Amino acid sequence: MFAKVFGFLFTFGIVAALGVGGVAAYFLTQYSEELPDYEVLSAYEPPVMTRVHAANGVLIAEYARERRLYLPAAAIPDLIKAAFLSAEDKNFYRHKGVDYVGIATAMARNVQSLASGRRFAGASTITQQVAKVFLLSSERTMTRKLKEAMLALRIEQAYTKDKILELYLNEIYLGLGSYGVAAASLNYFDKSVHELTLEEAAYLAALPKGPNNYHPFRQTEAAIERRNYVLDRMHINGYITPEQAEAGKALPLQVRLREYGSQIFAADFFAEEVRRELFDIYGEEKLYGGGLSVRTTLNPKTQVQARAALQNGLIKFDESRGWRGPKTKLDLSAADDWGKLIGEIEPLSDVPEWLLAVVLDVNAEQATLGIRPDSIRSRGLSDDRKTGVLPLKYAKWAKWSVGERKGRAIKGVTDVVSVGDVIFVEQVADTDATYRLRQIPEINGAMVVMDPHTGRVTALVGGFSYDASEFNRATQANRQPGSSFKPIVYATALDNGYTPSSVVLDAPIEIRSGGQLWKPQNYGRNFLGPSTLRTGIERSRNVMTVRLAQDMGMPLISEYARRFGVYDDLQPVLSMSLGAGETTAMRMAAAFSVFANGGRKIEPTLIDRIQDRFGKTIFRHDQRICEGCDAASWAGQEEPILIDERLQVLDPMTAYQITSMMEGVVQRGTATVVREVGKPIAGKTGTTNDEKDAWFVGFSPDLVAAVYIGYDNPRSMGRGATGGQLAAPIFRDFMMEALADTPAVPFRLPQGLTLIPIDRKTGLRANGGSEGVIMEAFKPGTAPPDDYSIIGYSDNPGLPLTVAPESDRAVISGTGGLY
Repeated sequence: MFAKVFGFLFTFGIVAALGVGGVAAYFLTQYSEELPDYEVLSAYEPPVMTRVHAANGVLIAEYARERRLYLPAAAIPDLIKAAFLSAEDKNFYRHKGVDYVGIATAMARNVQSLASGRRFAGASTITQQVAKVFLLSSERTMTRKLKEAMLALRIEQAYTKDKILELYLNEIYLGLGSYGVAAASLNYFDKSVHELTLEEAAYLAALPKGPNNYHPFRQTEAAIERRNYVLDRMHINGYITPEQAEAGKALPLQVRLREYGSQIFAADFFAEEVRRELFDIYGEEKLYGGGLSVRTTLNPKTQVQARAALQNGLIKFDESRGWRGPKTKLDLSAADDWGKLIGEIEPLSDVPEWLLAVVLDVNAEQATLGIRPDSIRSRGLSDDRKTGVLPLKYAKWAKWSVGERKGRAIKGVTDVVSVGDVIFVEQVADTDATYRLRQIPEINGAMVVMDPHTGRVTALVGGFSYDASEFNRATQANRQPGSSFKPIVYATALDNGYTPSSVVLDAPIEIRSGGQLWKPQNYGRNFLGPSTLRTGIERSRNVMTVRLAQDMGMPLISEYARRFGVYDDLQPVLSMSLGAGETTAMRMAAAFSVFANGGRKIEPTLIDRIQDRFGKTIFRHDQRICEGCDAASWAGQEEPILIDERLQVLDPMTAYQITSMMEGVVQRGTATVVREVGKPIAGKTGTTNDEKDAWFVGFSPDLVAAVYIGYDNPRSMGRGATGGQLAAPIFRDFMMEALADTPAVPFRLPQGLTLIPIDRKTGLRANGGSEGVIMEAFKPGTAPPDDYSIIGYSDNPGLPLTVAPESDRAVISGTGGLY
């Protein structure tokens, strides 16, 4: 009887097992057919952030939707691997994709958790997590877990353990927008993975279970507890000693969050211009996920110098125009904490030396200020409350420029601010709590600094503050260059048979068009009579320039303007010779580079080279051919030869002649303030009608800078607000800093030119050493005239010039530069 029962049970068990096995096989077969193709992992290219660097390699900016840097397994430190293996999968290098021992252990723990009400523990291996993250959804179902396990077994058969770990450590989400350990290391600790300490690595390994659950500031205690758990596991698994574990656990959680945006102070406009250019070339996907490595032309030191010079010039002009009032006003009467009130107002993040302050009390002698508390990322405002004083002497400039009190002198601080006013202040040097009054300039401007030989933009400032206005006035503001365009007119003349001593009549002229009369005027409304081209440039004579343009013909000038890159298609009417057409500071800097480099056209660039995610160079700005530069070693051969195939748009001799004439602008013309640089400088001022725009574009033998000043909505800056008074001092301040450590190098004289003494006023040959005599450069076959020949002279100097009817509007209304 017992044998029959045993036989029945045995047979039933076999049948049941076969049935269960058959059902399992059926479902495994069915799910197997539904599994995604795991072979896509071999071609996986995750979205990787684009990184932009300065010329010296310093990081400028990063662009990404998912902040990720991809590291191969060999480049990931062992400390990181040990931390994540201990936290997530200690048996990773022993199991085949599914850890059966781990599953059993987790089941036992979950039985205990069921009784105590604690959260269940999982048993997914790193391989299973790779399958879930890359190939499956995050739904919490048995079907998904079964597919995950089946995929894990297949992945283990197809890939090495190191490759699987590499995929995991580069893809896992670790919070703060960080995908992978490399990005998380930067975002949490502002350092590379190779610089992480033991406790920092352990904290990152604590995050895969739920970054928000272990947020460093909002869930600090839980974060430290989880980090310490990882340290304990690392010790148990033999990666660290007990002493190392205890030392790490004793340390506080010291997270230093990485700042986003431009990483180099003062480079916001430059970085945004590079981003815009990358977007135009490669598109959105490549920019934010292509892992591009971009080496720019930015010189961080030059950038800071340019920005400081421009800001100081804008502040000086703006303060001379008076005080426009506070940024806003707060009601402090019912406020328990003035710090919270002012903390809601955003400061200028890119002008950190300027602080927001609220006036707490004020009398005639000083105002008591509450300084806006510092913002701590992910924590809000600091609890510290700092106060200071604004004495009368640091607010004296603030005569009112608006309202009933316009122009009124300041007798006390109460004339400037009142309680509750929110103002910008800057701490006075060598004081603890004394501040000077500041206001964001209403006037704005731009500066572009360029290497004239390559077109590399070493500095670009698009305005006073990127935080206040993202409009880039260096590349986006089209403004009339005024008289700073005249060197192109005079270079056209010199390139077509005129000489620096050619004489043009500086006398009243009338141009009739469509029944209306245009009478171009010189600044100051005076005339010099017959004058040389040099005088016309040095003293920026409008009437001379119009006569010279009329003598040559505007179509020729329009062609040269196109060659120089100032305009794409300049309307060939006489008013355009005075800079009435609109252009940008970037284009003007590039045009003056032609003078500085001997006549070669250059293409301005902010980017030196671009590499893809694999390190392959996909763009290089410098297209010059270097024969012999690829030699493995020197074996007595000649030096490599650089073949420059860039377009020669101006005779090198002409380039030197116009440069010499523009040196005269600095030495005795409209920009004598620039002489203070103390080194060879050439350049040209520019001012437009009603002093709406002020320019100075100048250069040394190896550096070009263009400065533009004006209101965003063009209006008069006031009588006397000329390029020589506003823009030239900014150029001077910049060049004094930029050239401080460089020797005084004269402009290079091309072979073939002859220096001949002439009378500076008449242009006639003179004896060297006499008063008013200068050395002028002449091309072969040319010399100073022996008798007077005046361009534009006639018995009737008021003879009207005929202009085509279709050009009527431009001639009458677009008179362009004045000075």
